[in-house]
Amino acid sequence: MNVQMVENKNDWEKFFNDYGSASFLQSWQWGEFQKTLGYDISRLGFWEKGELRMIAQVIKIKSKRGNFLFIPHGPVINCRQFSCQKSYLKTLRDFLVNLAKKDNFSFIRISPLALDDHQNQKLYRDLGFKTAPVYMHAETMWILNLNPSEETLMANMRKTTRYLIKRAGRENVVIEKRTDEKAVDDFYRLYEETARREKFVPFSKKYISNEFKAFNQTGDAVFLFGYQKKTTLASALIIFTRSTAFYHQGASIHSKIPVTYLLQWEAIKEAKKRGCQFYNFWGIMKKGRTPKSWSGLTLFKQGFGGQQVDYLPTQDYPVKKLSYTMTVFLEKILNWKRGV
Repeated sequence: MNVQMVENKNDWEKFFNDYGSASFLQSWQWGEFQKTLGYDISRLGFWEKGELRMIAQVIKIKSKRGNFLFIPHGPVINCRQFSCQKSYLKTLRDFLVNLAKKDNFSFIRISPLALDDHQNQKLYRDLGFKTAPVYMHAETMWILNLNPSEETLMANMRKTTRYLIKRAGRENVVIEKRTDEKAVDDFYRLYEETARREKFVPFSKKYISNEFKAFNQTGDAVFLFGYQKKTTLASALIIFTRSTAFYHQGASIHSKIPVTYLLQWEAIKEAKKRGCQFYNFWGIMKKGRTPKSWSGLTLFKQGFGGQQVDYLPTQDYPVKKLSYTMTVFLEKILNWKRGV
């Protein structure tokens, strides 16, 4: 295979959209966002007989716990057969090993968007990968198929969820869609309050702002705000690809008013309006991989109907074994702090 950098945005986006656009983490916009955070990225294209067969957006991470090459929710492969997938992934692995040795990275980390089944487990194991001590992005997700009508989607919800959506409407909750710059400020005030209440470390305001701007430039991001009597009670950042809408950032005030339920329903309807096939609620709890505190959020997401999708846990390929061993030790401490 011929490996080259993909410099043309249209070429990248066409391949990305043609083969599912199942995660925005391999989108062109996510790469641009990573650049604003100071990361170097490489957009790799793999050609076979003149045809683009695989893309992989690689983020070069240098951190206190180790330097590594990271592919989030990728690569994207134009192939379903086990044999060619293994061949393509081997080519990718070998290319990255050489890059890691040249540029002093200790290991390769991949968060594959591949189902966590026996075949895919064997695929990565045969190539020398091992399960990473921590998750980087959601591995177990809750996903709703948007093909049914709005009436059917509503009927398939948990009875309590359906009731709370209707109750929010009766209690004059208003959901507003916003893409103005001030929306970031308004979201972040609510987000900081949510972080204090739920005791998690929030992303910085710069992170949220740059993420929104990267996707808003192409019309692929929107903030939803839920109000009652002009008081903001909840907000969410929704990101879109051609196939899927993603509930990626959320914030709310503890309230007896079920505004978060109506807000999600409006996000689902917006996704249908845009022609998306799926609504991805993002991560839910998985024992041994996510914080135990995710149980309440998981129950909330599951109430809207849909199904759990388990992707292969994040995979590591050590290049410098001693340095990688130190990273594993530090990340096990990180897991303890996360409450995993």
